[in-house]
Parts: sequence; structure tokens; C-alpha cells
Amino acid sequence: MREPREVTERLNAKRLMIYSHDTFGLGHLRRCRAIAHSLVERFKGLTILILSGSPIIANFDFRARVDFIRIPGVIKLFNGEYTSLGLKIDLKDTLSIRESIIRNTTREFAPDLFLVDKEPLGLKGEMTDTLRMLKGTATKTILGLRDIMDEPTLLKREWAGRDMLSAMDDLYDEIWIYGLEEFFNPLATMDVTPALRDKMIYTGYLPRSLPKEHNPLEKLEMEEPYILVTPGGGGDGATMVDWVMRAYEGDDALPSGALMVLGPFMPPEFRAEFMDRAAKLDRVEVISFDSRMEVLMANSVGVISMGGYNTFCEILSYDKRALVIPRMEPRKEQLYRASRAQELGLSKMLIPDGDLDTRTMVEALRNLPDQNKPSESLLPGMLDGLDRIGALVRSSVEDEDGIQRPLRALWS
Repeated sequence: MREPREVTERLNAKRLMIYSHDTFGLGHLRRCRAIAHSLVERFKGLTILILSGSPIIANFDFRARVDFIRIPGVIKLFNGEYTSLGLKIDLKDTLSIRESIIRNTTREFAPDLFLVDKEPLGLKGEMTDTLRMLKGTATKTILGLRDIMDEPTLLKREWAGRDMLSAMDDLYDEIWIYGLEEFFNPLATMDVTPALRDKMIYTGYLPRSLPKEHNPLEKLEMEEPYILVTPGGGGDGATMVDWVMRAYEGDDALPSGALMVLGPFMPPEFRAEFMDRAAKLDRVEVISFDSRMEVLMANSVGVISMGGYNTFCEILSYDKRALVIPRMEPRKEQLYRASRAQELGLSKMLIPDGDLDTRTMVEALRNLPDQNKPSESLLPGMLDGLDRIGALVRSSVEDEDGIQRPLRALWS
């Protein structure tokens, strides 16, 4: 398990801005938060501002010198379309407000580095004007991509229609990929030019550490070792939770109890149903949400998840035996990650197709304690992501002689 890093270096008066569009789930926010916290641990004097559309960003604690601005929320529907989350106005008007906030905040904050999470041009292109504004300034622009974006041919088709690779080459100084090429190349099927390929840097996965001060599980009633069942944000996790719940309803002699964290976006009708069912079981506890998932996972004896990026990083970091039940639609990112992890012996996978037979889940839960731990199969450098990002940040604000550049002066 990675220990929190002590401050060892100094970046006086340097500023990093992070953009996270956050239309669904918790993944983008949690990834950006992990990066921000690691950097302020490492560098004294660095200030970080996160722009996020997450409706629950205020539920998370942020360390000193990390703050956020919440831009109006937009949610992605299951049909792939978007709609305004809180404001009862047209999507076009919501996007216009978001774009204005992003552009004006960037101008006033004048970051030395601008890190964009996942979406090269932002939601519906809302980052385009800001990225163009940054060209010609000393602000370094960086695109951060998770290890797997989607099924490669589908991603190629989607990006080709928006000429995304050309935009990435034109508007970004570097492309950071939060993974290893040996595990997966998210742009493998793309017609990547040599110039764009030179900008691509694989950082390794982002390890997680426990907070230096935390109160472990004081609100839980679990009295035995438990398996953590987590569908991430929960918006599309009801099928997985139901499958696991049926296993406990059908067999009260499973090796461990279960703590199910439904996620803040679990539909209310499913949440109520699962809590009612769990109330009838002695070895299952259900909670809606806990912002300290790191603590819950570290204290578990195993994990059942859908295989999102952050949960995968935590499984590796805390060396937990895991059973992954990936989301199949609308993107196959989790399926590809779970399949590759199983090939390497990092975790096991169950495909949620067919009738989701209860006996299949019971058998998988019984076999979970006999799985190898991820540490027995880790690739070299697999969990070096945060250290690598720290080194990249330092090199981005220094010239060849190691002198920190006065970037802000070039904005005036």
C-alpha cells in the first residue's frame, strides 16, 4: 500500500488548473482529485483549481491549496444524449454558460499548466475556445487520458467525425496516458502522426493511499470480514448489485459478509429495494455513499466491482482479490480493462449476460479467497503514475537550466 508522500520539493507560486466535465458517475472527479492531492503533497507553493460539472463535488474533502469551481451540471442519458442537470434551460444555453465560466476563469487564474481530463475538446467542444486562447501563452496544455477509452474501432469512428487527432496535435503540448502501453494502448487503431506520438507519455496507473488521519468504519455495523461491493457512482450498477444480493439471499454460508456501497447516482427505487432486502440478511450491509472509499476498500477482504478506472487503481494499490462484472453498454471500456486484467492474472471477470444465474455468483464468491492477489502479477512500473506525473509537472515549469519560468508574466 502506498504511503502518503511528504512534501519534498517547492514550486513557488505555480498554478495548475484541471478541467473535468463530469457528466455521469464519479470517475473523472476522483481521478483529478487523486492527482491534485498527490501534487500538493509533493510540491510546496503549488496551487490547484479544479473546474468540474459534478453535482456532488462538495461532498469530498480537498486538501489545502486545492479548490474547485462547480460549473452547471450536464448529465448523459442512457441513449447517449445530454441534458441540463439542475438548470431548467436548454442544453445549448447551459453549455454557453459553462464555456464562459471556463474561459473567464482560465483568463483570471492564468495557470502555468492546464490539464484536461479525457475529453480533448471538452463536453460538446466547450474547451475549444479556451484552448485556442492558451496558444501563444506560456501555459502548457496537457490532455490526460485513462488507459482505455472505449472499444478501439468505435472510438476511432467517433473521433474521426470530429477530426479529434488533429485538434489534439494542434492544441496540446503533451498527452498523458494514465496506464501502461503493455496493458493497453487507447489509440492503437488510430492514424496517429509521428508528431502526436511524440507527445504521448504513459505514466503508469495512479496509486491510492489512505488519508493520514481517518476514522475507519465507525458508522458500519459489520462485525466480520467483508467483501466490498461497489458499482462506482451507481447510476448503472443495479444489475451487478442484484446479482450479488441474490447470492447472499440464496446461501448464508458464503466465506465473508458483504458491504454494498450503492453510489450517489443509484436510482432511488433501486436504492430502496436493496436496502429493504439487505435488512432481512444478517451478513449484508448497504449504504448509499461514502467519500472515503479508500478506507472501505483497504479494510475489505476482497472487492466486487464493475471495473471502472479508479476502482481498478484502488484494487491494485490495496492488493485486493477482485471479481469484476464490467458494464457492457454504452461503452466497452470496462469490458476491455477487465478482460486484460484477467489475462494478466490481476483479477477475475464475470460477463453480465444471459440470465445471471445465482449459482454462478455463489461459486465465484466461494472461489474469491483462493484467487491470487494483484501483487503477484503487477507489470513493472504499473503503479508509478503519481510519481511520474509529479516529475512531468516539475519539468513542465522549469527551463533547461532548472529555473522555474515566470509564466504568469506572459499573460499580462
